[in-house]
Amino acid sequence: MELLGGRLRKIRILALLLTALSFAIIFASVYIRLSMAGLGCADWPDCYGQILAGGPHPHSGGVRILHRVTAALSLLLGFVTLSVCLRPTPIQPAARIATQLLALMILLTFIGLWSAAPHRVWPTFLNILGGLGLVSLSLALYLAVRPDVAPTAPSRPALLPRAGLVALVLASALGALIGARYAAISCATTPACAGVWWPAVGGLAALNPFVTVAAAPLPGDAGGVLLHLLHRYCAVAALLLLGLAGWRALAVEATRTAGRWLLLLLVIEFGLGSLTVVSGFSLWLAIGHSICAAALLAAGIHLVNASKADSRAVTCASACRGHWIR
Repeated sequence: MELLGGRLRKIRILALLLTALSFAIIFASVYIRLSMAGLGCADWPDCYGQILAGGPHPHSGGVRILHRVTAALSLLLGFVTLSVCLRPTPIQPAARIATQLLALMILLTFIGLWSAAPHRVWPTFLNILGGLGLVSLSLALYLAVRPDVAPTAPSRPALLPRAGLVALVLASALGALIGARYAAISCATTPACAGVWWPAVGGLAALNPFVTVAAAPLPGDAGGVLLHLLHRYCAVAALLLLGLAGWRALAVEATRTAGRWLLLLLVIEFGLGSLTVVSGFSLWLAIGHSICAAALLAAGIHLVNASKADSRAVTCASACRGHWIR
């Protein structure tokens, strides 16, 4: 039993390290991608998408080195974590989550081989979503081995936060397409795009990530407007669903902390998204918006896990009362 407790502590520490490294990877990746796109440049928006025209790369070599070092260290820790989860006997569900996390890391490593070509949409799109996956799985691994969690205990699904997380993932995927297609300047107003509230059907082709782009879309581009509006509608749905879930969580002691973090990050993310557009797509606001999205996803996962734990406690309490009554 003491040996098992030591392994669980090691897994928790490794999972926290992997979560921190995942955020560092997202920061470095987002900074490189957005700075190369021209966000925050002095002659905005003329320099937007400058990498597509073979222009200079404004990002520093230090950030590129940070990205490679953190990615390599994460991959190494991923192998170590899986080994700890599997030997001498597998610890579930930690071993399953660690396997998925390592598989995602290896997949992103191979995708990185195609990321040097900025004209391809799909590598950037998958890299952005992969970064969110790294945060999600790393946190899920930590939560799976907490001492106050009983994986085999029954629990009811937390439907409201789960629905909010689905809306958040959809909003993130659409945001990833906006970034991968260099479509930020297609809609430089909020909440509508130059008075347009509903996307045109002619822009549906922008949802296809398996294309190449020769230049950044112009303001008012139908595909870019569609991506922006769908992104905002999904973001509003996530705001309402997760906001309601967070508000309800405040009434229960077991989920109160998770609910507070969720509500705080919702306000910050919504504010960063609006300010990014109003500011003319400031580089650091855009970076903050991307990182906060990952933090918001982590907070939503934490709330779902806390809701499960509360459900287990309620189920246990009911069973104990029934036992004493009998």
